[in-house]
Amino acid sequence: MDHLNNQSPVDLAVNIGGIQLANPVMTASGTFGYGREFAQFVNLDAIGGIVVKGISIEPRAGNPPQRIVETPCGMLNAIGLENVGLERFIAQKLPYLRSIKCRVVVNILGDSVEEYAYLAEKLSEHAGIDGLEVNISCPNVKKGGVAFGTNPAMAQAVTEAVKKHSTLPVIVKLSPNVTDIAAMAKAVEAGGADAISLINTLIGMAIDIDKRRPRLANIIGGLSGPAIKPIALRMVWQVANAVSIPVIGIGGIGTTEDALEFLIAGATAVQIGTANFYDPGAADTIISGLTTYLEQHNETSLINLIGSLDTGVLS
Repeated sequence: MDHLNNQSPVDLAVNIGGIQLANPVMTASGTFGYGREFAQFVNLDAIGGIVVKGISIEPRAGNPPQRIVETPCGMLNAIGLENVGLERFIAQKLPYLRSIKCRVVVNILGDSVEEYAYLAEKLSEHAGIDGLEVNISCPNVKKGGVAFGTNPAMAQAVTEAVKKHSTLPVIVKLSPNVTDIAAMAKAVEAGGADAISLINTLIGMAIDIDKRRPRLANIIGGLSGPAIKPIALRMVWQVANAVSIPVIGIGGIGTTEDALEFLIAGATAVQIGTANFYDPGAADTIISGLTTYLEQHNETSLINLIGSLDTGVLS
């Protein structure tokens, strides 16, 4: 029985809309490939969950270069949702994902409600997938290119379609490029979402002053990294107080302290994004750090931290 004495009494387990995670640390879609790419840098079995690169029905080549630009405290990307497509993901990527112990969430994207529904139905037929994350920052081509994630009615409609065609827990990923993030959260909750993740990237741009040209070939791109953390934290706090379903915090999380802020603000789990590029072992470090923090504060369960922010009058 000696091995039991070596185990920490701290319980990091959380539940995200029916997905039981060993700990609250996940990796964000688009920053961790399909999982296997990071196997030499981080213990995949120990992470709470992996969210794979967004999957569309057909393969996408993405945007032409330049597609990534470093910015102060962050980065701009205009990858253009490059991915292998549904068929190749199932045949070539899913077998490996089935071999690891952590939870696997597949991010899906489409240009119409029907495409989201089709992806949800087909992915639900295969073992090894624990949940779907719905990227609603995509343009609805049938509605003139308006992003699903900026219109509450459209966001609710795509959520309802995915839920109707899937047996898996559904997480909806919210765009921060809206006036009222709480209204968007309430809309997808009404559509049946099991959980919400936020934030996706903020829209930004960078200019080469010598060439007087945009640094990105796409002109604009998504801003991520430490620079967006205060905005993400504020939005997570707002959404956690507006809905009754679990919230996953994303945005500039690279340290244990960052993760703790999101959890205390009301997030049940967090996703590590841009930090994976400059510190591939960040997830391992944060998981260890959470255990240490709880032990130091005489807490036995991470759940006690979630939403524990005291917003009373400061003296």
